[in-house]
Amino acid sequence: MPDDNVFDFAKLDQLSAPTHSFDAGERIFLENQTGAAMFMVRTGRVDVITYGTVLENIRTGGVFGEMSLIDDGPRSAAAIAAEPTDVVVIDKPTFLAIIRSDPEFALYIMRLLTTRIRRMNQQI
Repeated sequence: MPDDNVFDFAKLDQLSAPTHSFDAGERIFLENQTGAAMFMVRTGRVDVITYGTVLENIRTGGVFGEMSLIDDGPRSAAAIAAEPTDVVVIDKPTFLAIIRSDPEFALYIMRLLTTRIRRMNQQI
């Protein structure tokens, strides 16, 4: 992944990763739910929310829900479509296949996680 903000959706299409559409205001998942997939925004925008506070706005090419996929823990926040949104659903086998075919994707996810942790640390 040469550019942190661009992902080749054709790779996900080759792996037959399903796309799901959400209306504005529709929940994608709730905090504390079990998570078996992460999501990449194809179009639209998603708000990641905890305790009524928007933690992040995820736009085209952005990912969310990766923590539960990685550690098999419950969702740490909710995700709500902020506008009509299409997401690609990436389950664990698909996630592992992407990493095998494009190891840079794993580094992208690690950079994303460290950026989010650093941002949270600055807010404490």
